Amino acid sequence: MTEELMIQGCLDGEAAAQEAFYNRFSPRMLGVCYRFARNREDAEDMLQEGFIKIFSQINQFRGQGVLEGWVRKIIVHTCINTLKKNKKFTESVDIIHAHSVYLNENNIPSLLQAKQVVESIRLLPLGYKTVLNLYAIEGYSHKEIASILDIGESTSRSQYTRAKAMLEEILIKKKIIQEPKEKMGMVSGGRS
Repeated sequence: MTEELMIQGCLDGEAAAQEAFYNRFSPRMLGVCYRFARNREDAEDMLQEGFIKIFSQINQFRGQGVLEGWVRKIIVHTCINTLKKNKKFTESVDIIHAHSVYLNENNIPSLLQAKQVVESIRLLPLGYKTVLNLYAIEGYSHKEIASILDIGESTSRSQYTRAKAMLEEILIKKKIIQEPKEKMGMVSGGRS
């Protein structure tokens, strides 16, 4: 079924079109929800709530842009609203954890697609995980994240920095990446 037929069927309230729409987008959107949720059950709840919103707002899709992008935006906002409603976003950890890790900007972005890294992201405190997902994966700016989460822009930046540091620490402990030579006290090349 084409996207146009699915959309028209959803607008007409046809169960077959809604099922086709759900089957086409739900596997990828469950992955999005899973990155924000604590467990699979929470992710599935977010997904269901997101699709309820999608079907109730399908008349707002104007065909401008990619349908999957429109769906993803609603799913991400549903995840964020669920976290905010449950006041789970405000969880954080001490800054001690962030300062104990050497940040190597090249380690994390190149690995974000790996399943092990996604699982490691899920181990982060909810606030860190949320900002990291929104900034590094979903592509939101710190200004947009601040607006979405009702936090300061500087808070978004610091949460992101702390999240990267903690993620790197987790990845090193799991032996997914190696500890940077600078952190191990080694000197490379002719530097002293």
